[in-house]
Amino acid sequence: MTSDFSGRFDRAFAALKASVDEGRIPGGVLGLVDGEGRRLAQACGVAALEPEKRPMTTETWFDLASLTKVIFTTERILALAGEGAVDLDEPLTAVIPDFRQYDPNCWERQVTFRQCLGHQTPFPAVEPIYTYGGDPDRLRAFVLQREWKRVETPVYSDINFILLGIALERISGKTVRDLDPGPGFAFSADPEKTAATERCSWRGRVICGAVHDENCHALQGSGHAGLFGTVDAVLDHATGLLQRDVAGDPVVKRMREPLSEKRTHGWERPYENWHGGALCSEGTIGHTGFTGTSLCVDFARGHAWTLLTNRVHPSRHTDSGIMALRRRVSDLINGAE
Repeated sequence: MTSDFSGRFDRAFAALKASVDEGRIPGGVLGLVDGEGRRLAQACGVAALEPEKRPMTTETWFDLASLTKVIFTTERILALAGEGAVDLDEPLTAVIPDFRQYDPNCWERQVTFRQCLGHQTPFPAVEPIYTYGGDPDRLRAFVLQREWKRVETPVYSDINFILLGIALERISGKTVRDLDPGPGFAFSADPEKTAATERCSWRGRVICGAVHDENCHALQGSGHAGLFGTVDAVLDHATGLLQRDVAGDPVVKRMREPLSEKRTHGWERPYENWHGGALCSEGTIGHTGFTGTSLCVDFARGHAWTLLTNRVHPSRHTDSGIMALRRRVSDLINGAE
């Protein structure tokens, strides 16, 4: 990255602050790091508007939502593949033999680990699993035995990573929440130190410190959501990816390997109007989280950035402009004026 490290950061942070000042989102934290160890992070706005107003800081914890898919689940599945414990081209039934066990010829039993990582399956985007009961073990059985509606064209699907999370549980003999979340991360956080998410009509309160995603909450841990962390935790992870890439780490190499026009193993890759903007290098990978989080790692330029917001607080049913903000922040990080 050029010597304009702090200048680019300042311009990107000004875009975040403008969004907060306009009332589009309550608050956010922007972080930028490079492979040389330079790091900047700054916060603005509030971590919570209700029930009590609290300021946003760089020490605020965030519900990272679908960043869980790449920081936690993808990392572990690819590591297991590298160890020979998982063959990415084998069906999930190699680890979950009872998956759709009453219909041995069904399509679900042919779905592979690689297809789930790349969102190349016929599973629907999402399903309100939490509405089918309150017992997490029974809900897992529901996920595994349900005759899933098949979509014609593959879509980004939480179901893929819920199944990968169940595979991790089968291999480890532990629930997701009993697994190590990784350095600096956790599966819950102190509400007094955490950015609030939504006023949940189902749970009857503002969610803060507990997972926002309804299905993850009902399953009491899952592979598609549930991870919490601060800006420093996310930047530490991104720094590790940059450094491991230079060292030739096979897991990072696999993360960068394209599987489709838009996806690698677990991650997104640049395409028109993606959240990482128009100016990142072709080898960039990134991902977003529904609560208002995102992370991009540009290996060619040797830097990474994360935008963490509470854009669903107190409601998801507003126009936060988060996608435009993500693209603008990314372009400013990468040299736009």
